[in-house]
Amino acid sequence: MTTPAPLRYGYGTNGFANHRLEDALEVIADLGYDGVALTLDHHHLDPFAPRLAARTQEVARRLDRLGLSVVIETGARYLMDPRHKHEPTLVSTQGRDRRVEYLDLAVRVAADLGAQAVSFWSGILPGDTAPQEGWERITKGTAQVLTTAEEHGVLCAVEPEPGMFLDTLAGVTELRRRLGDPPRLRHTIDIGHTVCNEPADTATCVRSVGPLLANVQADDMRPGVHDHLEFGEGDIDLPATLAALREVGYRGLVAVELPRHAHAAPTVAARALAALRAAEATL
Repeated sequence: MTTPAPLRYGYGTNGFANHRLEDALEVIADLGYDGVALTLDHHHLDPFAPRLAARTQEVARRLDRLGLSVVIETGARYLMDPRHKHEPTLVSTQGRDRRVEYLDLAVRVAADLGAQAVSFWSGILPGDTAPQEGWERITKGTAQVLTTAEEHGVLCAVEPEPGMFLDTLAGVTELRRRLGDPPRLRHTIDIGHTVCNEPADTATCVRSVGPLLANVQADDMRPGVHDHLEFGEGDIDLPATLAALREVGYRGLVAVELPRHAHAAPTVAARALAALRAAEATL
């Protein structure tokens, strides 16, 4: 019987919000991570700032020198609207084209960096908007992004986010169905979100997605509470989750997602990697 390949671990730059990007990458590499989940933000490779192509090439050279793989995340909080968190989104009443522009730029950056995927979420549906209108908005916007992804040979991965229009894996599956199951549209799983918001346990969620899994975010959570915690502070069964990822043959990064721990990023990142390696060692 063939032993599954070891998993590859990364850390999210949104958990290094107080660091320059070049410093964050150095620390993440020095700690022993295999890669980085790079959130394109005003302070980390801002896609709307001048000289994007040149700056991206600088990051590509640094990633190559450090031996880091990369996935592109797009959860910047105030990049497009300094007053409203995460707005506009693919389901907003106004400004959806701005979100599509951001995601198109993310796809181009991903292509230039050789990233495994671009991950994004739906956004919160305005309270006065009918669900059917939400579906029309999310399918139209996603289809536009997929056109760019097809041109550049990039995978897109949609993340279910508690409180958003697409809040479970079933919602992402429905989005794929409405778009004709496009091969470049896959799933992101945040393993903490499965504890918080999914009806099945995390390992079952991983197996249900299987080969359509293109991106994994890692953190701990408690049922019904959307709060990213360090491993051991919530209810995640980490060994069972990692076993399921190996079972389905997942080869991408398992990137730690702790955006609220940036005040102690190097220490927290070291603890997270130790916990992941200890859990995998039990398999």
